Amino acid sequence: MCSINKLSALESVESSIQINFLKYFVVYETFVILRKHRILEKLTQQEEELMQVIWTMKEGNVKAFLNQMPEPRPPYTTLASTIKNLEKKGYVISSLFGNTYLYKPVVSAEEYKQQFMQGFVQNYFNNSYKDMVNFFVSREKLQPKELKEIIDLIEKNK
Repeated sequence: MCSINKLSALESVESSIQINFLKYFVVYETFVILRKHRILEKLTQQEEELMQVIWTMKEGNVKAFLNQMPEPRPPYTTLASTIKNLEKKGYVISSLFGNTYLYKPVVSAEEYKQQFMQGFVQNYFNNSYKDMVNFFVSREKLQPKELKEIIDLIEKNK
């Protein structure tokens, strides 16, 4: 009788684990699908600096990220709050490992760069990459040699 109760309890725990896994999987997949169809919220400078570290490390905890931050490093609590903000904005996802949260990026550096540049060109140059290049050329920030390299890249990718 006792072993039947233990078996029943074990089956119940196993079933609960499977249900929790399925819930997590469905929530995660839904999050990924929704993220692909929405505009990412702009990052603050502090969030962007932290994302650079996270993208480089691929995964880590607050302390590991803090150790990779450039000087002057923010306080631990500030970095922990910044990571939580990134999680709320959908840039990172966390998982509990023992008593420590591990964070990894959900948004790739390439995705962020693409959206940031698209918004930048749209907001400041009327959606014209030509106007953006002209802006840098007219301020002598883009040299003829660099312009030639850009033209070569465009020709190569046709």
